[in-house]
Amino acid sequence: MSQERDFIGLEDARPPFFVGIDLGGTNIKVGLIDDLGQTLAWLTVPTHVERGAEDASRRMGEAVQKVVADAGLKPADIAAVGLGSPGTMDIPGGRLMVPANLKGWEYFPIRDRVAHYAKLPVVFANDATAAAFGEFWIGSGRDFHSMVLLTLGTGIGCGIIVGDLLLDGEHSHGGEFGHSIIDSDENARICGCGQPGHFEAYASATAVIKRAREALDARWASSLAKRLADGAELTPKLVGEEAEKGDELARHIILQTARYLGIGMVNLMHTIDPNGILVGGAMTFGGHETEIGRMFLERTKQEVRRRAYPILAEKTVIDYATLGGDAGYIGAAGIARMEHLKKRPA
Repeated sequence: MSQERDFIGLEDARPPFFVGIDLGGTNIKVGLIDDLGQTLAWLTVPTHVERGAEDASRRMGEAVQKVVADAGLKPADIAAVGLGSPGTMDIPGGRLMVPANLKGWEYFPIRDRVAHYAKLPVVFANDATAAAFGEFWIGSGRDFHSMVLLTLGTGIGCGIIVGDLLLDGEHSHGGEFGHSIIDSDENARICGCGQPGHFEAYASATAVIKRAREALDARWASSLAKRLADGAELTPKLVGEEAEKGDELARHIILQTARYLGIGMVNLMHTIDPNGILVGGAMTFGGHETEIGRMFLERTKQEVRRRAYPILAEKTVIDYATLGGDAGYIGAAGIARMEHLKKRPA
C-alpha cells in the first residue's frame, strides 16, 4: 500500500473521520481515514529534528488541517487525531521522555502541543504499537484476536495487541522487545542502547550492516566488496540485492539474521501466545516478492519450529505485514478511533 496508495473520495467514505500522524526521525506522515480505515488524503513533511519539538508540533498541526481540507472536510468533521511517536514516552501524560532519534525533544508534552496547533483532541501512542494496530485493524492481522508486529529497521520496534488492549505497560515501556536479552555471554554484542546481548544487536538492520562489515574486514570473498568499491553504501538493501544474485556471504548474513529473529519470536510466543507474529519495517528483503525475502521468512519459521512448543509452532501464523509505511498513520488513527468509540454513550 505504501508504494501505490489507494485513496477514496468523500462520497465513498463512512464517517466519523480520524487523522493519524506517524512521527519519524526523518519524516512525518499524516493521513485522513474514515471509519473503515480507508484513506481520503495523505501527505508527508520533513521532521527537521534540529528545529525542535515545538516547531514540529506546529507543522504537524498544520499538516492535520491540510489533509482535512484536501479531503473536502472541516475540522469539526474530525472526531480525533492519533499520534504515533518513537522513543521512550509517558503515554498517559502525553510526553516524550528520552527519544533516541529526536535529540533535544526530551520531556516535551507533545500530545498537548500537537492538539493545540491542530485544534483537535489527540491520542498518544508508541509508533510500533500504532503500526501494529494498523495491521491488526485492516492489514495482515485483521483476522487475529491477538498479534505482535516486529518492525525491523535501525532498531527493532514491537507492537503487541491483545483484543482491544494495547500492551503499553504500567510505565509506557510495554513492547520494548528489541531490548530483550537473547545472548547472556560476556562477549555478547552491544545494543545501540549500550547494553549487551539485546535482540536488536542481532536482528536489526544495524546488526546486519555490522556483521557484513566485520566479514568484509576479515577478507571474506563477496560481491559486496566490489559494490562498495564502486561507491555503494553498505545497507541491508545492498546485502539483499547481492544475496538475490547468489552471493554466499550476503545470504549467510541474512539467514543468520533470520535465525536470531526466530529465537526472538519463540520468546514472544512462549510469553504471549498470540494468533500471529508479523514482520514489517524497512528490512524485509523484498518480502514475498523476492526469493531472498521468502528464504528469510522460511528460515525464521524453521528456527521457530526447532525451538517452540509444538502446538505454538504449528498454530502461530508468521508472515510479513502488508501495510508497509502506511501502517503507522493508519494505526494511529485507528487507536484514536478506538478511544473515541469507548467514549460514546452505549
